[in-house]
Amino acid sequence: MMQETTQADLSNSLTPEQARRLAGQLVMIRMPVTSLDQQSAQFLRDNHIRGICLFRGNMVDEVQLKQLTGDLRAVMGAESLIAIDQEGGAVVRATWVPQPPAAMSLGASDDPELCRQVGAAVARGVRALGFNWNFAPVLDLNNNVDNPVISERSFGADPHRASELALAWMEGSLSEGVACCVKHFPGHGDTNVDSHRDLPTVNKSRAELDALELAPFQIAVSRNAPAMMTAHIVYPALDAENPATMSKPILTGLLRDEWHYQGVVITDGMDMHAIAGRYGVGNAAVRALLAGADMVMALGTTETQRETLDALTDVILSGQISLAEIQQKLERVRRLCDAYPCGATAYQTELADRILMSSAWRRGLTTSGSPVPPAKGSKIRLVISADVVSDGVSEAGIAADKVSAMLASLYDVDTVCFSDAASFDWNSLPQDGRFVILASTVRIRYCERARQTWKPDLHLVLWNPFQMLDIAAPALLTYGFAAPAVDAARAWLAGEIKATGRIPVAGFDR
Repeated sequence: MMQETTQADLSNSLTPEQARRLAGQLVMIRMPVTSLDQQSAQFLRDNHIRGICLFRGNMVDEVQLKQLTGDLRAVMGAESLIAIDQEGGAVVRATWVPQPPAAMSLGASDDPELCRQVGAAVARGVRALGFNWNFAPVLDLNNNVDNPVISERSFGADPHRASELALAWMEGSLSEGVACCVKHFPGHGDTNVDSHRDLPTVNKSRAELDALELAPFQIAVSRNAPAMMTAHIVYPALDAENPATMSKPILTGLLRDEWHYQGVVITDGMDMHAIAGRYGVGNAAVRALLAGADMVMALGTTETQRETLDALTDVILSGQISLAEIQQKLERVRRLCDAYPCGATAYQTELADRILMSSAWRRGLTTSGSPVPPAKGSKIRLVISADVVSDGVSEAGIAADKVSAMLASLYDVDTVCFSDAASFDWNSLPQDGRFVILASTVRIRYCERARQTWKPDLHLVLWNPFQMLDIAAPALLTYGFAAPAVDAARAWLAGEIKATGRIPVAGFDR
């Protein structure tokens, strides 16, 4: 009698080189390079890598970046995936293409057609640089004002309206040939812990999750979102043991079996402390693929990338993950590559896109507490953080001198910088009648001491809009500090425009 061939037999028939080739196609990496040197190119070839995510450290200027993406494409092949986080607001990597508003700014505008136009413009800009995959838009809801990492990256608090705006943005991007990746499934909005630093928990019932966190992602599935990124968060109602990134009940049971999602599932960065510090990168990568992910985001060092590749090679050889499953994953990724091929294009709409982005930033401007700008030529005092602070996601901040220069174009400005909000003594400011403007240029919320003692005449909120809750003063919210956002704030101060945006979270006045 012929003995039935098991999956383990099939897997064991693979050579280590064949298993390594499969493993390499299931990861996306990063590299600390601005040009593709021989050693880096050989690493890509040896490990059969076809996915890479670039960050600001990989970018010098347009000419350099197009050369880098072209060289990567030549080495990785026709089915390359060259990815970027170009969400908008503070989370952008390429800063010389037109800067898109933050999601919450677009939420404040509440215009799906504007969102579609902005998404299309973002795609035109990054495609011209050689990217074919953008890790945006964010579908997390803005339902926790203490969230340290989402905030202005969310389109709003209402699941249906936020979905409509975000998916209009997505449709704009797809129309211009750049794949999107909605994130962070099943939802990162209602946490007060940053998964870059620790492992959050969203302890809600399934009914509560269905009504809020899950709703935007289920809508995205119905709208054929081509890819989805997982969240490093535990949802006890869905899986009490594992974060979503490594949860079979979530990635397979809910997303594939219940919702019938056919797109690519990629993990968030597996170097983040919520995962790497608890599970180890190799073990976590294996668990993510077994749970249902198609690609693992191996963003650590070359050493941790090798650890990830070794672990995936071993699990493929062991037969613990079937060849049929691997082929399903590779086929989903192949369809993404075919639908959104990689290759730089000429950027013929840059001027029009800059005008669009400028207008979009202005439309999102929001006021709280009926602020009145000081008259032109007034003596003002700017109080602002001395440091350009990144939150680890944004890679950026805005220097105090840029805000001071903007105000100096309208006023007589005295600038006072503080290094630590927790220790800065507001009462040390001179009592000389100057109009005091506090410019908030970091994401972190203010401490209790600042909340109780800081008394500006106007609060210029240039990043996290919920800082308006910390300071008892009229406020102007820009939702970001990109140059067109600062220009929009100046236009409002000069009386050239009105702030017509409405913060897309219930319970906040204007």
